Amino acid sequence: MSHCMVLVTCGSETEARELASKIVNRKLAACVQMSPVVSIYTWEGRVQTETETRMVIKTRTSLYPDLEAFILAHHSYEVPQILQVPVANGLPGFLDWIDQTTGK
Repeated sequence: MSHCMVLVTCGSETEARELASKIVNRKLAACVQMSPVVSIYTWEGRVQTETETRMVIKTRTSLYPDLEAFILAHHSYEVPQILQVPVANGLPGFLDWIDQTTGK
């Protein structure tokens, strides 16, 4: 099976935790890691600086469309960062674990 990581940022740790729990409970991902980040970006013509929580979501590539739709339906941002990053290689046992813990 093909695997990927999906990078998402949320405006707060609380939102990220809630979203991560829902994603894992629905078996759209095997694991979600979270860490605080500072983002500097342009939005509506102005440079913004915000503290956000980055989510690194580990899943199967085949689940990406459902995962993206779920995030869009539950995220507070108008245009959230949702980036799929392919996984070229990984420890076979870890990749098997992803396969076993995500939905069919």
